[in-house]
Amino acid sequence: MRCPFCSNKDTQVVETRETGEDITRRRRECLKCSKRFTTYEKLETINIRVIKRDGNREFFDKEKVKKGILKACEKRPITLQQIDKVVDEIEKALIQKHAPEVRSTLIGDLVMKHLKKLDSVAYIRFASVYRAFQDVGEFEKELKLLKSNNNHKSNHKNSKPKKG
Repeated sequence: MRCPFCSNKDTQVVETRETGEDITRRRRECLKCSKRFTTYEKLETINIRVIKRDGNREFFDKEKVKKGILKACEKRPITLQQIDKVVDEIEKALIQKHAPEVRSTLIGDLVMKHLKKLDSVAYIRFASVYRAFQDVGEFEKELKLLKSNNNHKSNHKNSKPKKG
């Protein structure tokens, strides 16, 4: 690691700390000028290619996924930390597939799955773009499906086991 003060290549690690998922903080000291500086190491991003709907291919872009989720979550009570966690979970799921290429629909489905748990309004916003709703009827159909799933979950949670 090159010293940012004197450009010397000889530095030593004084302290190492894990700061978060896949991020390592290292405190370093230059062996020439004795100044200290901090570096952060992160595992290199994945090189998975995404097969778009039109057949084109591009590399997976974590920031592009985050932008789509941010747009869906605009003016919703969702923190940036929650969004970052969703994006990290999606990236982790793609890595675990061990596939050099994935379809964009898989990424969209993963986003939908996470947004459905996080916020129903954000889910519907994302779904309207992702599924390219053509009319209000398709929108209403998705809302009814979401409502019936939420009602089923709340009924299941509220039901008490029978004594017998």
